[in-house]
Parts: sequence; C-alpha cells; structure tokens
Amino acid sequence: MRYLKQKEYFYTIGKYNKPTLTVKRGETIAVDTADNTGNLVKTEEDREILPTLKNWNPLSGPIFVEGAEPGDTLVVLIDDIKPLRGQGWTGQEPGGVSSAGEDMINEKIPFTLKICRIENGIIRIPLTTGGTINVQSEPFIGTIGTAPEIDSYPSIICTSHGGNMDAADICKGNKLFLPISVEGALLYLGDVHAIQGDGELNGSPVEIAAECTLTLEVIKNKAIKWPRVETHEYIITIGIARPLERACGIATTEMIYWLQKEYKFALEDAIPLLTCLSRLRVNQVQNQINYSLSVMFPKKYLS
Repeated sequence: MRYLKQKEYFYTIGKYNKPTLTVKRGETIAVDTADNTGNLVKTEEDREILPTLKNWNPLSGPIFVEGAEPGDTLVVLIDDIKPLRGQGWTGQEPGGVSSAGEDMINEKIPFTLKICRIENGIIRIPLTTGGTINVQSEPFIGTIGTAPEIDSYPSIICTSHGGNMDAADICKGNKLFLPISVEGALLYLGDVHAIQGDGELNGSPVEIAAECTLTLEVIKNKAIKWPRVETHEYIITIGIARPLERACGIATTEMIYWLQKEYKFALEDAIPLLTCLSRLRVNQVQNQINYSLSVMFPKKYLS
C-alpha cells in the first residue's frame, strides 16, 4: 500500500492542479489530510488565528486514477479513517453562526475554541462549567470530490461532483460514488470530522487531521450526475443545492432513477415505495452557496 503525504494543499477542486499521486484501478492507498485550518490550531490560545484565516478546508490530492474517463463512475471504498493526532478542535468564531443568529438567541454568542482529546475512539468535549462530555468518535470525510469538466470550485462548497458535502455516511466501511468528468477523475479530499451532528448546525464540529485509507475503483461506461453512497443498510443519493427543498428534490429524483435503472422498479412502484420507506438526512446547512441532503432507501427491499 502506498501513502500520500501531501506537501502542498489545494483550496480548489479542478483539473488544473498537477496530480500528486497516480494509482491503478483497484489500488488501496493511505492519504494524510490536514484539519480545516491546515493544522494551525493546536491549543486554545490559537483561537485568534480563526478570524484572520483566509483559506479553509485544505485538500490532499488530486489523485489520478488510471483508466478513469469522462462518463465513468469513481467508486471510493473507505477502508479506514484514523486521527493523526490525539486531539481535535471545535468552536464558534464571531459572525460564523448560520443556523441560529444572535437576533434569535438574544445574547452575544461568545468566541469559542475547545481542544477535544481523543483516545481509544472516545472524544472528550470540555465544558465551560467544568468536566467533559465523552462521546464515541464517528469519523467521516467532510470534503471529497472529483474535478468538473470546466473550471474548478472552492474546497468550502459542494457541487454535483462532491466537495464540502459534510455527509456523515462517507465513513469507514461505506462506498462513495462520484461522477467522472475528466481523465483520471482527479480526486481531492480533506476536512475530516471526528464527529458531527446532522446539518453541521453551528460553527465547527470536531475537526481533525486524519489518515484515510481508500480503495479506488472505476465503473466503466456508467455515468451518474450526483454523488451516491452505499452502506450495509442503505443506498443513498445526495442532493446539493439551495434552498434545502431543491437539494431534497434532486436527491429524491436521483433515488427514483436509481431504483428504476438498476433495480428494475417501475416508476409507479418506485415513487410510493420511496414515500413509505425512505429516510432523510440533512448533511450540511452551513454553506452559504449550497446545502447538502441525503435520501436513504433500505437495501433489504431491493431484492
């Protein structure tokens, strides 16, 4: 297995950056990623860095996959995600609140940065009043995407090619499917979270540097328009748009197509089954450009 230890991080996802690693189809690699500040936050005293930080979500890659061509689908099997340091950070910088504003809370929201120790899979979130809340780590890749055919997009947003989706199901043991629009796919990733509540409602969840072990495969001559995920229990479509209703519409439509084309459900069956059995998961409502939402269908009914 080869390792990618990124020397220079990128803040855009596009075809104009030179690949940092070339892999064969089916190859397993380990990729080191920085936290969303570029590993600048080490102690609570580093909180003053946040208001001055111009670039967020540094990305490792791009990774060139041999044999990947426009019109194919990239399959990313997430074999493992491990923290590179025994800690992460969470907090809220001034003016960074999106889901609850000071006009609603009716008091000044404090500038907060908390260092969270991580040991044996347990995250210790310190409380201002003393003590900690201890939670099980559930790491996932917050930002991952392929290059579009034209132009590029910032690492802090998400599009039909992926990006900053903040979908917690992009985690160990699951498969992520991404559109391929350029030769080699050009995969980027970073912004790993040790845990995050649905929606990434306010501030930053527990941000970590991580080692991500991935197996990359290509499905030839199969094109998808939007990211998809497969878990042990669900097939998942991800809609990306703003407002959130539009993201839901995209994910729902893509799920209907998936049930029709690959599982041979008639349209008049797929729609009521989706109405009866689907689950929704709001991934991210922090982004000021696009939101991210998942529609989930249970695999046990696919046979």
